[in-house]
Amino acid sequence: MLKQRIITAALLLAVLLPALFYPSIEPFAALALLMIVAAGWEWARLNGCGSALSLGVGVGLGAAMGCVWLFGGLNWSLRPLWLALGALWVILAVVMLRRGVQGWGRWPAAFRLCIGLVVIACAWLALVQARQIGLDFLLSVLCLVWMADVAAYFGGKALGKHKLAPTISPGKSKEGAVSGLLGVFVLAACWLMVDPGGNSLYARLWTFGPVWAVLSLAFLVAMSVVGDLVESLVKRSAGAKDSSQLLPGHGGVLDRVDALLPVLPLAMMLINV
Repeated sequence: MLKQRIITAALLLAVLLPALFYPSIEPFAALALLMIVAAGWEWARLNGCGSALSLGVGVGLGAAMGCVWLFGGLNWSLRPLWLALGALWVILAVVMLRRGVQGWGRWPAAFRLCIGLVVIACAWLALVQARQIGLDFLLSVLCLVWMADVAAYFGGKALGKHKLAPTISPGKSKEGAVSGLLGVFVLAACWLMVDPGGNSLYARLWTFGPVWAVLSLAFLVAMSVVGDLVESLVKRSAGAKDSSQLLPGHGGVLDRVDALLPVLPLAMMLINV
């Protein structure tokens, strides 16, 4: 399993890194669009759609976002969308996590399908617009999610005693979540010391003042946990261990980007207040 994970990760990096560092955004946006097709397909499967319909949903989502790109949507000011999505994610966090695994299946199937596709589509828009702002900005957002995840894992392993959401994700602990938050604070402080006047998420948040920066980072870390829990809830409702097996050793696309789904658009929201 470890060998398979390493091989898959190496192949993904071999494709992702050249697109990410390419001077123009087109290769990265196109690669991200392929991921959106896969994520839409996975989401449809998790919510009861058959094989053919799920494929059609994924391709349709990719085509819709491709049209947005073709007609200049990546250059639009999407501040109202980020604000609306911020409210949506907070509502989803409260309602879905309170209702639990069984509650998700009671929602109308069409609503469940549509809400996920909207979230995935908006994450793609935020991802590409973040790359347009600058590579350093996008990397700072990605590193926030990675640090929160890694620090939470090791903090939970060492200190975890109190379960965060035992019926949804038994492996997560409150101590792990706090460790993730502290890890992000350390990351932000180091980033600001090295590049205080740069274009990173941390530098941009700091221009609004230290209180705003601290509260914003805490909010983003909390929402990264929410993204992970929401995907786990949906998988448990569907009786699935992974969103798919597209990435051998890693599960599916949604398994890799679940925490990014809320964080990317909410980071865009917080720098555009």
